[in-house]
Amino acid sequence: MEEEKIGIGGKLKSFYFQCIRVWQVLRKPTMYEYKTVAKVSALGVLVIVAFVFLIADVIKLLSGLVG
Repeated sequence: MEEEKIGIGGKLKSFYFQCIRVWQVLRKPTMYEYKTVAKVSALGVLVIVAFVFLIADVIKLLSGLVG
């Protein structure tokens, strides 16, 4: 079986209706949800920063041994 090819107009119409569907289920987050997302995001940033500093220290140590 051969699939139907959808033109640009059909794709735009489909995208529009998908956007409308998402917009209808949106709601404002509660303060608890907001604080939880903020805490998890901050923790993620701290983990990444600590990892980068660790890598930088290892590179400095290795460059000191070589040079």
